[in-house]
Amino acid sequence: MRRVPDLAARTLELVDIASESRSEAEIVAHVTELVGGVDAGDTCILAGVTERRDRPLVLLAGHLDTVPAQGNLPGRHDGTHVHGAGASDMKAGIAVMIELILDPPTDATVDLGFVFFGREELPFNEMALTPLLRREPSLATADLAIVLEPTANDLHAGCLGNINATWNFSGRSGHSARPWLADNAITRAAAGIGALAAIAPVEHEFGELTYKEVVTVVGVAGGIARNVIPGEASAQVNMRYAPGTPATEAEARLHELCDPYGDLVIDSNSPSGPVAQGELVQRLVAAGDLAVQPKQAWTPVAEFGLIGVPAVNFGPGDPNEAHMRDEKVAVAALERADEILRAFACA
Repeated sequence: MRRVPDLAARTLELVDIASESRSEAEIVAHVTELVGGVDAGDTCILAGVTERRDRPLVLLAGHLDTVPAQGNLPGRHDGTHVHGAGASDMKAGIAVMIELILDPPTDATVDLGFVFFGREELPFNEMALTPLLRREPSLATADLAIVLEPTANDLHAGCLGNINATWNFSGRSGHSARPWLADNAITRAAAGIGALAAIAPVEHEFGELTYKEVVTVVGVAGGIARNVIPGEASAQVNMRYAPGTPATEAEARLHELCDPYGDLVIDSNSPSGPVAQGELVQRLVAAGDLAVQPKQAWTPVAEFGLIGVPAVNFGPGDPNEAHMRDEKVAVAALERADEILRAFACA
């Protein structure tokens, strides 16, 4: 008789291992021992088939790290949901991956490989997956990668590019009693921030999918004393851009918007992920009669895209729960994701 995975228990087990980005050592050791995987270094683990053979190779991929806990550890299971830091993003997806390794589909018509990695919640140049893909070129032979990011068991195609930048404003400091002798950098910043806030999202169409390019100020700093007109101020800017937009073109667009008001410095640029198509993608959609939506966020599908591996997002977590204090995942969603992936592997 087939072993029935207790996905809720597995998810709670993983939630209770704190794994904030850069602190993944404990969960890496736990998962490696649990699945008998290969420690691929730098928070990464490989399991299953990791180079194409006679059958199509499908990689299931997921990150082990979470954003910082918010008083939500240890986790809890209330009968219908598992609660706790990373429950949705993405200990739920990791739990499904582990159970597919421990209890593999017996009638699979594809080879399954498993890629676990850390530091996904950090800027692109600090992430662990892209260096792993360089160290392990056999992974580039895969026919499809399924990234188990939270999608509420829909299929999310592609992903947005993600630019983080610092916007510096220069004026001239002076006494606040005589502001006409100074040039207030915060006033300059306010003009630029206001202009940026007035820009509507720009829609990009890919077939029936619509992605929105958006630019947002997410932080502001300035001022040194209550009686000093500040000569310097800065803002943190985040831009999300659509699949198909080259990273350099997105940076040029952001400079065009920001340069009239201040000096823009690009801090990081995570490229967009292409919209994957093909027989295996359609097979996954058919396995669960999945709704297909645009991924209005950045995910590691972009990193697989950089090495030429088509990739999609599909996972049991709900994206609306990600990073919340009361983050949770439904037990029914865990079981549904497991069911769909097994049906896909055996179709």
